[in-house]
Amino acid sequence: MEPIDPSLIDWSRAQFALTAMYHWLFVPLTLGLGLIMCIMESIYVKTGHEFWKNVTRFWMKLFGVNFAVGVATGIILEFEFGTNWSNYSWFVGDIFGAPLAVEGIVAFFLEATFISLMFFGWNKLGRGTHLMSTWMTVFGATLSAWWILVANAWMQYPVGMDFNPETVRNEMVNFAAVALSPVAVMKFLHTVTSSWVLGAVFVVGVSSWYLLRGKHNDFAHASIRVASVVGLVAALATGVTGHQSAVQVARIQPMKLAAAEGLVDGGQGVGLVGIGLLKSGVNWGNPQEDPFFFKLELPRALSLLATNDPNGYVPGIRNLLEGGYPGEDGLPALSAEQQMAIGKKAIQSLITYRAAREADDAAAAKSSAESLRHSFRYMGYGYLHSPEELIPSVVTTFYSFRVMVLLGGYFVVLFAGLFLLGRRIERLKLIPLGVLLSIPLAYLASEAGWVVAEVGRQPWAIQGLLPNCAAVSRLATSSVQLTFWLFFVLFTVLLIAELCIMLRVVADGPDSSTEIPVAE
Repeated sequence: MEPIDPSLIDWSRAQFALTAMYHWLFVPLTLGLGLIMCIMESIYVKTGHEFWKNVTRFWMKLFGVNFAVGVATGIILEFEFGTNWSNYSWFVGDIFGAPLAVEGIVAFFLEATFISLMFFGWNKLGRGTHLMSTWMTVFGATLSAWWILVANAWMQYPVGMDFNPETVRNEMVNFAAVALSPVAVMKFLHTVTSSWVLGAVFVVGVSSWYLLRGKHNDFAHASIRVASVVGLVAALATGVTGHQSAVQVARIQPMKLAAAEGLVDGGQGVGLVGIGLLKSGVNWGNPQEDPFFFKLELPRALSLLATNDPNGYVPGIRNLLEGGYPGEDGLPALSAEQQMAIGKKAIQSLITYRAAREADDAAAAKSSAESLRHSFRYMGYGYLHSPEELIPSVVTTFYSFRVMVLLGGYFVVLFAGLFLLGRRIERLKLIPLGVLLSIPLAYLASEAGWVVAEVGRQPWAIQGLLPNCAAVSRLATSSVQLTFWLFFVLFTVLLIAELCIMLRVVADGPDSSTEIPVAE
């Protein structure tokens, strides 16, 4: 078989990344704005005050516009698994397709059923029934996120499967292990809480714009009060879930953690780089000099973050390639070359097994199947040509991680300040302006988190089992380039259209009755 054109892999990855990052512009706002909207309507049902009804309806308009565009981009994303990554779909379709099917059958239908009642049932349903429709719509969207993140988590931490050499496919043997994987649970919690942060930043940002304009002040203060509480709780929860995710990454994806820290040589009591500037052109597999121009480091903090022990051992990039450090089982970790050798043996065992089956040689088939069973966990390494391929883009991962963490800390301070200031924010014009300008920062932090998660696990489509070079469809590179630019134009047009509609809704403002003061 002819070798894969490296540019085909790059363009296929770029197209999927483009679609995913555009899609993720819409998803977190749906989840975050949805929760705040539900809380506001709950206040309306409890108090009976029409003010809160109108506040809810305003944010519901923005929710609806964002929701519609998010669905459109999400559908395209799922189709790309079959078009650009057909080998991946064949290899793990029995497992990966299950959570996506549940998402479509259960979560999406739940959203589709209640969203019409939510938008058009204000004057036809009782308060309690309409409130239930709103909560169920948002619950459906969150449930949809759960199943999609289960699928993504499985790519990072494949469990609950068994490889069938007859079909050359992984088959699910334990659905619960896939659906309730600890990585899936933590990824869901971290993703959803960070989405609540983004939704809260959006609400306080838009409300601050009204304060700067001297319009709809009661509406703005009420919205800021609700969103700042949600945002503060969510920002703190995001920090906690982020720490737990880091502990998991250190155990199952140590190369991702090493790349995120620019850590070449690990050890015990390793410090965490707060701020640093990397040198260009570094050979990360075996650098001959310090890869940093400068760095500010928190002593022992990385060991604490990764192992919950300030003296815990954290391997660096060079350690992971050379092996020999203490593994989880107490034995010395294998080097990259050793893992590649075992992987090539696994591939050869599969070839031998299939040849023996065709020759009806039961004894040879049994021997090959047993050899494959012992070496299968390293099978993906057999497709690699050099240990350096195991190193992701350190520069991209390192800076994205810093952006995510530093902005996460900023949002804690922001929401705490808004909560403490209360209505006094109106007298401090620079604060509403700063809050308004924080909206793009929330999107930057959200996208940076996904860059760390996905770029940091390269070259793997499925961690340890299937690299991108073996997962990609054999297409003409020019075809992928063409569709990349077509999608880029399409998604950009959709984004511009959404922004224009949302800006029009914001410019029109909430219903005039939202000027009625709210009883404190």
